[in-house]
Amino acid sequence: MSYAMSEPLQTAVFNALRTDDALLSLVGTDIYDAMPTGTLPATYVRLGAETVRDASDNVGSGALHRFTVSVITTEPGFAGVKAVSGAISDVLHGADLALSRGHLVALQFERAVAARRDGGSTRQIDMRFRARVSDD
Repeated sequence: MSYAMSEPLQTAVFNALRTDDALLSLVGTDIYDAMPTGTLPATYVRLGAETVRDASDNVGSGALHRFTVSVITTEPGFAGVKAVSGAISDVLHGADLALSRGHLVALQFERAVAARRDGGSTRQIDMRFRARVSDD
């Protein structure tokens, strides 16, 4: 197993999101790996937690990455964040992203949780994706 492909995978995911026209029309460039200081936009996308486990086999080393992409808004209702979440899913599910090290074997949507936060003033959808990478 190698954790060495975590950064290349994150960079590829971030770049795919930041360059998708449909997603840009919904949130602009408000897609963050590190949260900015100051006032946040009403709706934004945040790359989140990741867990990784070994997925090596007799052919080579690899890893299975499960990572979260969150859509957060202070706008009323869930319709807006669901539209953004759908656009993210369209970008990532089944994507063939180029990595700077190794290669992406598969990228799939796994699940989502929509919830109210901060006493109901914030809506958030956390989507989990599964990426299988190979270091060859």
